[in-house]
Amino acid sequence: MQVWVIYALLSAVFAALVAIFGKMGLKNIDSTLATTVRSVIMAAFLVLVSLSLKKTALLNTIEGKALLFIVLSGIAGAISWLFYFYAIKEGSASTASAIDRLSIVFVFILAVIFLGEKFTWGAALGAVLIVLGALFMSKIITFQSLISFFINK
Repeated sequence: MQVWVIYALLSAVFAALVAIFGKMGLKNIDSTLATTVRSVIMAAFLVLVSLSLKKTALLNTIEGKALLFIVLSGIAGAISWLFYFYAIKEGSASTASAIDRLSIVFVFILAVIFLGEKFTWGAALGAVLIVLGALFMSKIITFQSLISFFINK
């Protein structure tokens, strides 16, 4: 197994913990404030990691265009987390997370359009299955309603 696959799996596990810990912590707290506190803690933790790994010496290697995209990524991430924390506060963690994971489908589409990544029918089928999985997990559709749809056609 390639090392990036292990990192991706670890990312998924820790993303799951974000939902669980976040939901537990949001009981009597405003979701925007909770996201802000979480972000400050993340920033402090990441600064410590960068310092301990001596990565700060690489700051001068970030060029203008790369920095712009990193800044835009940070803003998009902050907006995503604001909406995500509101969603898990108001709804169930598993349902909100299932819908949030539709980001995989959006990444697939946007990567084909903007990054020139290759479109494959296998990846498209995977995207459709992710959409169906999110719809089932969020109970937007049920197995019974899907069967009824095909029987009544």
